[in-house]
Amino acid sequence: MEVVITAVTTIVGAALGSVFQQLFDGVIKAHKKATKFKSLFRDLNSTLESYQILIEDIEQIDSNIQSLQGLDGFKTKMEEGIQLVEKCSNMHPLQLKINFFKKRKYVEKLRALDVSLQTLLSLVSMYVQVNLRDRVSNLQTSVNRIDRNLVAQNRTENQIRGWCAVPNPPSFTVGLDVHLKNLKMKFLNDDEVSMLVLTAPGGCGKTTLAQMFCQDEEVKEKFKKKIFVTVSEKPNLDRIVEEMCQSTGSQVPALQNEANALTWLQEFLTETGKDPLLLVLDDVWLGSSESLLDKCHEFKTSNYKILVTSRFRFPRFCSSYELDPLNDKDAMDLFLDTTSLRDSEFDIPPDLVTKIVKLCKGFPLAITVIGRDLCNKPVEIWEKRETELSKGSSILDSEKLLLDRLQSSLNALDKGAVIAKECFIDLGSFPEDQRIPAVVLIDMWSELYDLQDDYLSIAYLHDLNNRSLANLTVTRNEKRGSNGYYSEHYVTQHDILRSLAIHQTGHDPIGQCKRLNMDMCGDVVPNWWTEQKQKPKKTRLLSISTDGVFSSKWHNMHLPKAEVLVLHFQTKNYAFPKFKKMSKSLKVLIVTNSGVLPAEVSNFTLLGSLSKLKRIRLERIWIPSIKENPIELKRLQKISFFMCNTGRAFSNKSIRFFEAFPNLEEMNIDYCSDLVELPDDLCILIHLKKLSITNSHKLSALPERIGELVNLEVLRLRSCSDLSELPRSVRKLEKLKFLDISNCFSIKELPEYIGEVRSLERLNMRHCSRLQELPESISDLEKLTEVICDEHTEELWEPFLPSLGNIRRVVKEEVNLDWLQMRHFN
Repeated sequence: MEVVITAVTTIVGAALGSVFQQLFDGVIKAHKKATKFKSLFRDLNSTLESYQILIEDIEQIDSNIQSLQGLDGFKTKMEEGIQLVEKCSNMHPLQLKINFFKKRKYVEKLRALDVSLQTLLSLVSMYVQVNLRDRVSNLQTSVNRIDRNLVAQNRTENQIRGWCAVPNPPSFTVGLDVHLKNLKMKFLNDDEVSMLVLTAPGGCGKTTLAQMFCQDEEVKEKFKKKIFVTVSEKPNLDRIVEEMCQSTGSQVPALQNEANALTWLQEFLTETGKDPLLLVLDDVWLGSSESLLDKCHEFKTSNYKILVTSRFRFPRFCSSYELDPLNDKDAMDLFLDTTSLRDSEFDIPPDLVTKIVKLCKGFPLAITVIGRDLCNKPVEIWEKRETELSKGSSILDSEKLLLDRLQSSLNALDKGAVIAKECFIDLGSFPEDQRIPAVVLIDMWSELYDLQDDYLSIAYLHDLNNRSLANLTVTRNEKRGSNGYYSEHYVTQHDILRSLAIHQTGHDPIGQCKRLNMDMCGDVVPNWWTEQKQKPKKTRLLSISTDGVFSSKWHNMHLPKAEVLVLHFQTKNYAFPKFKKMSKSLKVLIVTNSGVLPAEVSNFTLLGSLSKLKRIRLERIWIPSIKENPIELKRLQKISFFMCNTGRAFSNKSIRFFEAFPNLEEMNIDYCSDLVELPDDLCILIHLKKLSITNSHKLSALPERIGELVNLEVLRLRSCSDLSELPRSVRKLEKLKFLDISNCFSIKELPEYIGEVRSLERLNMRHCSRLQELPESISDLEKLTEVICDEHTEELWEPFLPSLGNIRRVVKEEVNLDWLQMRHFN
């Protein structure tokens, strides 16, 4: 104990304090003046700022404390530091550029000085932690503040935690100023927001932004009390309660169990929250911390607000604010700071720096990890790393820190959530930067994981979205749900998370992997494809992407277990691969042309060989005349056309739907601009349950025989602006439950006997502006419970409300335009 006490007087001595001030003043001056050692002077300045706090607090302690042996050399070290700082600050940049070894020597000396100062602070804080907690409480508080600064800068480890005081953010931050402004607008000015989740994947700067928020002057003015608690993946409620008590000087209660701790916590917040209080819960995890959020959320007052940082969303409790990746400028600034490139003895070409920064995809943790690896390394190491990443080598293959941080989010999935994890990995089967239609995933997962109900797939997407493992966007949100319509649901994923998905199966031996992703350049194929012994045997999901110079020359694919095939191409003309080795296993085929215009497919008839095919989705394809290209798919249940040219295929003289798809249950036609009419043959598909024709503005009429679709349950005609009427035979659709004619501006009236559709439960008729009245038979729709309408069409229902007492009118529908900001439409 005496040894520790004597250390304090040595540090506080007047002579040492004077030397410290000289060094501190010299570093501040050098930081402003220097050009070659600027980042090193900045680090020194941060260390000395922490040391200054320690001195100010120690001066108030008992003046009888005496010297500690072994630390007297610290004064000498600071005196040497004064001379070093003065010498470096007076060096001319040209002198350093000419003399490479001289620059390197002084870089190392400045780094050594900073390490020496940090070592002393760590030593003193450790001694105080063990021996002086009760006697020197002011000193303890000071040391805690120092430790937070050092931890925030990632320059020391295993430092002691503070007592709920707000840690200082790192001395250098980028890309967070706009987020800070937005966060203040959303959190400070809206009294309805009592809890807000700041969410993003691990390593994106959530904690740093929360620290900046707490240190902001407007926030300090509003909240006189601030408590900052790190929760972590496995929260220790006893520790959290203890820290909160210590932060306010309260007596630590005896806590017997978690329920007791939560009850006490609520009482503590009730009492403390009488004055304006900001509670920051940092690093909150899904599941393990929800009981904590429950208790905090129960107590609501305008004086008390909670800011949560988490890689997960908690929609049950509160709204969320999501951090975006860094833009190019901020990413470059962070990289330059992390690599200390301005002080490096190696000259790295600017174009090489730019390439590596772009390969980090604006992900802060990736930029920091790569930057540290390249710091003060010769240009050859930089070139090697750029080559590896450019050729597709994942950052995650070599950077364990980054992999571990991201992997933890995936590992947090419940042990029973095996399918959710598989769904996440499947997202890596789509090209980079692509907006993935949710309906594509529905088709895939229905067969891979037996998710026969579409809403189950959407539920898994919501789960991934809430865990920040994917972003689910809905371009149009109807107030009463989607009614099973998911064509306006899209999924995006940050490129680093896509790399994580690919990494999960990237190390499986060929022949054993469940899924296989092939990104082909030209006609170059991997060796295993042409070598019989190495061909995969167990692959269930195969994704093949080809570029604009692919010649459609396919090798035979021996994939006897493949159930889902996803094809992405960019050429104007395309040919399907030979399906011979997949004909007995393939159940789902997704074909996407990422070009601007629909593409011709030369060998459409090959589809006929896929005897077990259940689902097909074609995007931006010229659909040929099936009369001239006959196919027969007896097991096909669902077919979807998106932005396809269907004129040739849907001509009454060109197709025999019943012969080609005799057991079809669902047909979706979306954004097919040349669709004018549907063939009468369509009405023979007696197994058809869902017919969806949307955004096809030239469609002017439906087949008069549409009433023969006796099993039809859903008829969706959304945004078919030229459609002027519904056929009278609609009255025969006895099983029809949902009818959508929204945005059909040309419809003037509904069929007179629409009331005979007695199973109708939901009707969407928003923006049918030419519709002037409803037929009297509307009163006979006894099962109708929901009508989605606008202000105009709502008025048409007033006369029928007495006889339709259980009807629910939904007027509001929200349009989400976030998708317009995405880089690619498809």
